[in-house]
Amino acid sequence: MSSSDIFIGETIGTAVLTLLGCGVVAGVLLKRSKAFDAGWLAITFGWGFAVLTGAYISAPLSGAHLNPAVTLGLAIEGGTEWSDVPVYFLGQITGAMIGAVLMWIAYVGHFRAHLTDREIVGGPGAQDTKTADAAQASDAGPVLGIFSTGPEIRNTAQNLATEIIATTVLVLAILTQGLNGEGKGLGVIGVLITALVVVGIGLSLGGPTGYAINPVRDLGPRIVHALLPLPNKGGSDWGYAWIPVVGPLLGGALAGGIYQIAFA
Repeated sequence: MSSSDIFIGETIGTAVLTLLGCGVVAGVLLKRSKAFDAGWLAITFGWGFAVLTGAYISAPLSGAHLNPAVTLGLAIEGGTEWSDVPVYFLGQITGAMIGAVLMWIAYVGHFRAHLTDREIVGGPGAQDTKTADAAQASDAGPVLGIFSTGPEIRNTAQNLATEIIATTVLVLAILTQGLNGEGKGLGVIGVLITALVVVGIGLSLGGPTGYAINPVRDLGPRIVHALLPLPNKGGSDWGYAWIPVVGPLLGGALAGGIYQIAFA
């Protein structure tokens, strides 16, 4: 794979992943959406399908990492050249930002309606809501959860540990796909298995932090949230932003190390 193939493939794949993943959250959380209040199952399966779609599209070009934690784990495992790692990272963050912008375009009217609703942003007749309380306590605006993750209980050690554990599971599942006596992988079926692993992680480990398990999936849309002209959008919670970046990277490195010790 050439550097241009890697960059283009990771940009397109991560953009699709972020568009569909953040899109399902927007559909569930924005008050005027037809999918409003569809719940956690919709979000977890939506993110799984987002991974599936983005990976299938980008696999022929870049191998469909779509996640710096995966790239790091593969580099430690030996399947990715270290010289290619910066190109993967650049394509991934670019794609994540593009995907977040596309999601905003698709829901722009709903964002405006949601963020001018007095029950959401305050004013005469406003109600005390969990979203408003969270915004006051953590500098997380009322729609930040559509773009990026945030903890239900703020505890730095626990939040970081949750992201490390969840990402280790993801990357180790990817590294060990199809191991057998002949050393053959699973091919395209591996994309489906990875998507199902993401669904499983969301259902089992997503409750504490919203399971970023991907630094650019969180950071790229958070940057976009900070830049977009959204009325009453509130803060981007930069005080928490390092956890969904550092945690997944540590988890990816840990998975690569476990692979080298136990499977190589």
